[in-house]
Amino acid sequence: MPMAADDIVAMIQAALPDAEVTVTDLAGDGDHYAAHVVAESFRGLGRIAQHKAVYAALGGRMGGVLHALQLTTAVPTSQG
Repeated sequence: MPMAADDIVAMIQAALPDAEVTVTDLAGDGDHYAAHVVAESFRGLGRIAQHKAVYAALGGRMGGVLHALQLTTAVPTSQG
């Protein structure tokens, strides 16, 4: 059964409460998503560590219920 975009957002925000998460269904099939996650808690972490934090938040659903996730992560930029 496919995973809903709202469920992906909720799981990431539960593990990373400071995260701003945008999820897009790339194929309209509930199996192929793109996620953009911006979180202050990523500051000082390398890209791989940031991605591992997001995958950990998804609790092992990658490759199973969630077939594909194109992931981009970032730290917030200051404006001013």
